[in-house]
Amino acid sequence: MMQQAKRAGVAVLMAALVLGSAAGVMAAEPKQPAAKPAAAKKASGKVATVNGVAIKRSDFEREFFAIKNRFGMHEKMDAKQEGEIRKTVLEKMIGGELLYQASKKKGIKVDAKAIDAELGQLKKRFPGDKEFREAIKRSGTSEAELKGQMQRNLAIQRLIDQDFVAKVTVTAEEAKDFYEKNKEKFKQPEQVKASHILIEVKPDAPEADKKAARAKIDGLLKKVKAGEDFAKLAQENSQCPSSTKGGDLGYFAKGQMVPPFETAAFGLKVGEVSDIVETQFGYHIIKVTDKKAESQVPFDTAKEQTMRRMKAAKVQEAVGRYVEELAKGAKIVRMLN
Repeated sequence: MMQQAKRAGVAVLMAALVLGSAAGVMAAEPKQPAAKPAAAKKASGKVATVNGVAIKRSDFEREFFAIKNRFGMHEKMDAKQEGEIRKTVLEKMIGGELLYQASKKKGIKVDAKAIDAELGQLKKRFPGDKEFREAIKRSGTSEAELKGQMQRNLAIQRLIDQDFVAKVTVTAEEAKDFYEKNKEKFKQPEQVKASHILIEVKPDAPEADKKAARAKIDGLLKKVKAGEDFAKLAQENSQCPSSTKGGDLGYFAKGQMVPPFETAAFGLKVGEVSDIVETQFGYHIIKVTDKKAESQVPFDTAKEQTMRRMKAAKVQEAVGRYVEELAKGAKIVRMLN
């Protein structure tokens, strides 16, 4: 459990403070087809120096491009917004460099075995080595640069672990006090448990394909209404991965499914079956198998997660203060334009 708490704290901090990561660039799922950022192709020089160590413009542009991809901001930013985000990215990269320099002063080292393990975890996110290599190429980096960034991130992670995570505590009393003052945050929303049968068809599919899919789902609905086993029909006909479980989607709350599906599911009583529901995925037949009303999550259930989150927040605040102190004693030159 302590290891989970440690990882939770580090995850928050790495996301908040160490942005200049080639691994992060590769792992980001672009909202639009990925392309090598034009700015990164032409970028040269540096955007800042931290105690004489340069933050390369190419690294900065790559990270900025990844942030835009991650949040789908390609065509949604005006000049002012873009300027603010660029400044934020720069300050995070400066913070990361300050932490890395601090880790070196403390003699923290990362061996090749740890870097290879980290690289192995990243590779697991891709279907195969070919896709991994293509992602490296698209990101405008190299495997050597990627390993270098991982070495930096692991060194910072170890610094945070030993100087902050290991020393920060949250008591059960603190967690209980937070729970009592924020009970609205610990409500379990209304949930529905449903199964479905999906016949896929894209919104822009030819009319003939739509008609064929509609005929297929119409026939299945007739079988359901005639009393045939829903789970068996889903297993044999549904084109959703849930077909292996008889169409079972488990429990879900409002906001987790596309609107037409959600509206239909929450409008059904337990045991009822919907008419045909059309979404961007195709045609569905939905059966609600259970419902849970909104409820208050008991403190005993929320205790461990609350303590982990509170610890992560405390660690993040402590590291933020530490970076501010490091910055006071550092020579930082900003050249972003």
